[in-house]
Amino acid sequence: MISILIVEDEELTAEANRLYVERMTGFQVAGVARSGGEALRFLRRRPADLVLLDLYLPDMHGLDVCRALRAAGVFCDVIAVTSARDLSVVRSAVSVGVVQYLLKPFTFAVLSEKLRRYEEFRSSVDGSGEVSGQGEVDRALSTLRGTTGGPLPKGMTGPTLEAVAGELRKAPGGVSAQSVGAAIGVSRVTARRYLEHLVGTGSVRRVPQYGGLGRPELLYQVM
Repeated sequence: MISILIVEDEELTAEANRLYVERMTGFQVAGVARSGGEALRFLRRRPADLVLLDLYLPDMHGLDVCRALRAAGVFCDVIAVTSARDLSVVRSAVSVGVVQYLLKPFTFAVLSEKLRRYEEFRSSVDGSGEVSGQGEVDRALSTLRGTTGGPLPKGMTGPTLEAVAGELRKAPGGVSAQSVGAAIGVSRVTARRYLEHLVGTGSVRRVPQYGGLGRPELLYQVM
C-alpha cells in the first residue's frame, strides 16, 4: 500500500484530491496538509511514500518544502501539482527531487495514470540486488516519466484536454459540449470528442438533462 500526503491549501481541491486517491486500490491517504509548514511537521513525525505537493502554498513555495525535507533527511517522493507552466519551475522541480509534474486542472483519469506509473516504477526498483544493465535502468525511468505510456488519440492534444478538464471541474453539476467548446474556443464537435474520451477513461459520465420537448441535452459530469 502506497501512502500519500496531500499538500493543498484550497479546501475544495484538497478534498477532490483526497477522494481521487481513495478511489484507487493500492493507495491510501496518509493525511492532508494545508500549508508547507504543516506538511513538514507531518512528514517529520510520519513519513509518507509519496507527497502530492501544490507548489504555491500560503507560507512557502512547494520547492522550498522539498529542499527542507531533503535537509531534514526525509526522502519521500514528490509529485508537484501546479498551474504554472514556466519551464524554469519545471527545471527547479527536477533538481530538488520531484519525480513527476502534474498541471492543474486535472481529472481523475490524469491523476490515476500518474499514480499507476509511479506504482509500476516502485515495483520495478523494489528490493535489493543489481540491475542487469543499462536497459533495465532505462525501462524503470521511462515508466516513471511516462515515455512508454499510451498517447492521446490522433488529433487530440494535452493542453486542450487540460482545458476541457478545467471546465468540467468548474461545473460539478455537469456541462454540455456546446458550453465547453464556447469557453475554451473550440467547436462543439471537438469539445464533445474530448469529453467522450474522458468518458472512456472512466473519469467522466454522461448525464441527460430533461427539459422541454425533444431529445434531452447531454451533460458531462466529473465522477
